Amino acid sequence: MKKMKTMDGNTAAAYTSYAFTDVAAIYPITPSSPMAEVSDEWASQGKKNIFGQTVKIMEMQSEAGASGAVHGSLSSGALTTTYTASQGLLLMIPNMYKIAGELLPGVFQVSARAVAASSLNIFGDHTDVMACRQTGFAMLAESSVQEVMDLSAVSHLSAIKGRVPFLNFFDGFRTSHEIQKIELLDYDELAKIVDMDAVNAFRKRGLNPDNPEIRGTAQNPDIFFQTREAVNKYYEALPEIVDGYMKEISKLTGRDYKLFNYTGAPDAENVVIIMGSGAVTTETVVEKLVEKGEKVGVLNVHLYRPFSAKHFLAAMPKTVKRIAVMDRSKEAGATGEALYLDVRDVYYDVANKPMIIGGRYGLGSKELYPNEVLAVFDNLAAAEPKNGFTVGIIDDVTGHSLPITKTLDTTPKGTTSCKFWGLGSDGTVGANKSAIKIIGDNTDMYAQGYFAYDSKKSGGITISHLRFGHTPIRAPYLINFADYVAVHNTSYVRKYDVTAGLKDGGTFLLNCPWDEKELEKELPGQLRRYLAEHKINFYTLDAVKIAESIGLGGRINMIMQAAFFKLTGIIPVEDAVKYLKGAIEHSYGKKGQKVLDMNYAAVDQGIGAIKKVEVPAVWAQAKDEELHPKTGNQWVDEILTPMNMQEGDKLPISKLMGQADGTFPSGTAAYEKRGIAIDVPEWQISKCIQCNQCAMVCPHAAIRPILATEDEVNKAPKGFEAKDAVGAKGLKFRMAVSPLDCSGCGNCADICPVKALEMKKLDTQMPLQEVWDYAVNKVTPKDNPMNKNTVKGSQFEQPLLEFSGACAGCGETPYAKLVTQLFGDRMMIANATGCSSIWGASAPAMPYTKNHKGHGPSWANSLFEDNAEYGLGMFLGVEQSRERLAGKIKAVIADGKVSADMKAAMEDWLANMLNGEGTRARAEKLEALLAKEKAGNAALEEIYDNKQFFVKRSHWIFGGDGWSYDIGYGGVDHVLASGADVNIMVFDTEVYSNTGGQSSKSTPTAAIAKFAASGKKTKKKDLGMMAMTYGYVYVAQVNMGADKNQVLKAITEAEAYHGPSLIICYAPCINHGIKLGMGHAQLESKRAVECGYWANYRYNPALKEAGKKSFFLDSKAPTADFEEFLKGEVRYASLVKAFPDTAEALFAKTKKDATERLAGYKKLAEEE
Repeated sequence: MKKMKTMDGNTAAAYTSYAFTDVAAIYPITPSSPMAEVSDEWASQGKKNIFGQTVKIMEMQSEAGASGAVHGSLSSGALTTTYTASQGLLLMIPNMYKIAGELLPGVFQVSARAVAASSLNIFGDHTDVMACRQTGFAMLAESSVQEVMDLSAVSHLSAIKGRVPFLNFFDGFRTSHEIQKIELLDYDELAKIVDMDAVNAFRKRGLNPDNPEIRGTAQNPDIFFQTREAVNKYYEALPEIVDGYMKEISKLTGRDYKLFNYTGAPDAENVVIIMGSGAVTTETVVEKLVEKGEKVGVLNVHLYRPFSAKHFLAAMPKTVKRIAVMDRSKEAGATGEALYLDVRDVYYDVANKPMIIGGRYGLGSKELYPNEVLAVFDNLAAAEPKNGFTVGIIDDVTGHSLPITKTLDTTPKGTTSCKFWGLGSDGTVGANKSAIKIIGDNTDMYAQGYFAYDSKKSGGITISHLRFGHTPIRAPYLINFADYVAVHNTSYVRKYDVTAGLKDGGTFLLNCPWDEKELEKELPGQLRRYLAEHKINFYTLDAVKIAESIGLGGRINMIMQAAFFKLTGIIPVEDAVKYLKGAIEHSYGKKGQKVLDMNYAAVDQGIGAIKKVEVPAVWAQAKDEELHPKTGNQWVDEILTPMNMQEGDKLPISKLMGQADGTFPSGTAAYEKRGIAIDVPEWQISKCIQCNQCAMVCPHAAIRPILATEDEVNKAPKGFEAKDAVGAKGLKFRMAVSPLDCSGCGNCADICPVKALEMKKLDTQMPLQEVWDYAVNKVTPKDNPMNKNTVKGSQFEQPLLEFSGACAGCGETPYAKLVTQLFGDRMMIANATGCSSIWGASAPAMPYTKNHKGHGPSWANSLFEDNAEYGLGMFLGVEQSRERLAGKIKAVIADGKVSADMKAAMEDWLANMLNGEGTRARAEKLEALLAKEKAGNAALEEIYDNKQFFVKRSHWIFGGDGWSYDIGYGGVDHVLASGADVNIMVFDTEVYSNTGGQSSKSTPTAAIAKFAASGKKTKKKDLGMMAMTYGYVYVAQVNMGADKNQVLKAITEAEAYHGPSLIICYAPCINHGIKLGMGHAQLESKRAVECGYWANYRYNPALKEAGKKSFFLDSKAPTADFEEFLKGEVRYASLVKAFPDTAEALFAKTKKDATERLAGYKKLAEEE
């Protein structure tokens, strides 16, 4: 009997690979991490493979490390698997050569992803796997979630029998994260078709001192060539082995699998060749065209390496006259992409060969729609087909793109298509995943789900695409014709075209507090007109009000989900309620009964609170409104605004020529004004004591102290209240808030010592947006009246990191923002890939900005693994340039032909060229003198032309703990050891926060994280103590919530120190599951120090060299309950519910580890 289950492609790959795996060596990378996560979870639950054992899982420090472990495990005779993508896969290439060369039957499961070039793209294409086609790995491609389930087995079975390792791949995100109802393979059935003789032979070949052999020798020119050619027979035999196992799987499942699957007319003349998810879309188009009598077809490539010309030609209709090969990769400078060149090669010796053209599609998860496939067939049928074509973009520069002139909907009749516009962290995506599984697992219907995100963290836009029907859903692309649209965030109606593609008579649900009169005012004219013209069934629901009354805050997911089931009627409402509550129990059971009860109430109230809106006929005459007024900034108006409207797909290449090398202008996040907060702070002028702590902790720089003159206050818009500034005579003080830039976390109000901030509804504060704009744009910048190295004084410096895409309450950005306030006008930042690179530089809006003089941080990202080295390289390059400049200045002084003032300025510059303090003033003085005297003096002209090097740069290397403790640790260590004057700042969230919360070596004992499903068993690595062993590295551990002054001391001391520094910052994260919520993140940080979980300290080598006390334990002895702190975070508290037998012992070990660590710091402090 068939067993159907709803799951995504990653889970399908993990399910099948688990069956054949003894050992899995893993490392997180998007979008492949979930394969390793579910494998680890199954192993923690004792799930058995087909050999009757639980898979042994080991997380490594990098993908290079994982591939090394795979190689070693295979060498010992254990069937071994890993899961990876993109740069991670490329790091494995050296070991892939070794594994293939030694004929070891490993399998790499790859959710194929773009490789970073001029920019990072975490989405899907085939660039990464195409970089591996030369390694000797066999390569098998899948096109759908069901194929991943089925053909992953073929990879494992064939590797075992054929002694050739496999790279099993499918499209990242489009297949890896698409949820489908599929048929499970039965482990017992798989066990019957595995070649156990081959398994036993492989195990016996494992390295064994009882029968010792030598492997991995060094060979000379005399035999190396011959041994490489000796493997040929294995590759020649492999296509038949794969074909044989495909037949076995076809027999098991009833689904037809071949090395090349052909769909279309048997006498087709025009054929498209493609692999991956695009093949499914192409097949549905071909079926429509064949119905009309067209002689077309599509060949879906499964076995890509070894490429079997025999099987290819057998599958291709003999009638073919024209072929279009579609590659999902780009090989700049080549005559064509890989698959295209392979197909041309197959026909090289064939008589009467067809015309063969090639093209590119889908880079970085660009969707392939049916109408684009039509364009490919139209091009193929043209008198002179375009070769080297592209689809899905507008190439108005080199003219490669094909015009899209037709529309086509290939969705099967009876399919219900639904779109949900959500806000990251409001629970929309999670609830929709539950809905798919509810329908897929509890009815005979098929379900599909796919989730599109922007690059923001929680707080960004999410668009869920769900389809339901009674036939299998073969539509691996976003919904462009919807039956149901729900908008879960009120602000979206004026930001996006939310009803685009909503069918006539469709359903539109809006989460809002507005009555019918207010809807007339709040909905833009174009939206009202669409609702009327297309006879849309319009409903509203005030989900925020319900969520707040229940105690769920901004988590409106279950309320909106209940409404969805009520309005669509896909399944009976009574059943939907029952299944939803079951899903709540499954999802939130570990969080306690209170959370369960709140979500149960959300379901009940969501169904009853829907209001039907009768659309007035007059709305059909509504006029368009200007939703995005022009700013006057061409880049913002022509690039940023369309991208933020979710219309970046329509931008032609000509508009992006300035970004060809990946360069974007600074300071564009200020134009976004997202308005995503539910509540924002209101300043209570009478209570405020002007301490500025609120501004310091704000993750988004959306609250700032303003100093204004009496005249500026008088000219200010209504609402600009101000009071006499304490410590700044003659100036007025105002704490300004930007309602549209605030994310509503509430940390500012939470930490205010006098409660001078109250969280109020966003709409009540909107009149103050004009006040903010005046404060930051019209009030003149003032010289700081206070010491900028104090908490209060630092906040009078302009933050040069503002309005990022970080989560509400983020613990990372306050540190980075503070560094920009202190040194931002001369900073160079090298940023490791991770959360801090995503909130720091996600197109199109750049949060790093400039001051009124045009100075600000330069920022760049290379990779995840090499950031420390990248930052050191920046330092070395600048150092060399400044030393060259110093040489020229010395030569000018020696020549004696400059004024006394110039000579004095030059000598002052040379004497202080390595000192950051006062460097801007020295540079400006020198520049001004040169501007006066340089005319006619070539040497001075040259020095002036290099004025960008006058200022001593402040070099910073930013990254998270996944980078600094794990994958990039070797580089961190080397850079610190180099003695170079660079500053490393680690945002320590104690997990891989950007990839979803996987365990790192920073994760403490007992914490449940992905890759540590049963709680981490080993203690946290003490990165700071390790760095201190060099003796000449400045090291500090800081915690802003616990001690803001200590944070400032550490940053200023580190920057002033002429050598390497390391600052490790405790950063509360949404992955911690803080029970009080991220609105209390700063207070949660404080609790970490109070209980002894975290310690603050500073080690200053400069003081040691001067014979002074150099180590300072800045945090006081613990006074709070350690276990109570642990239980306040889900990452620890859930251990008690999931693994009660081990929780107590692990908690005790966590406390012991922390106590020992603190004792070590005390000892250091007391020794001096």
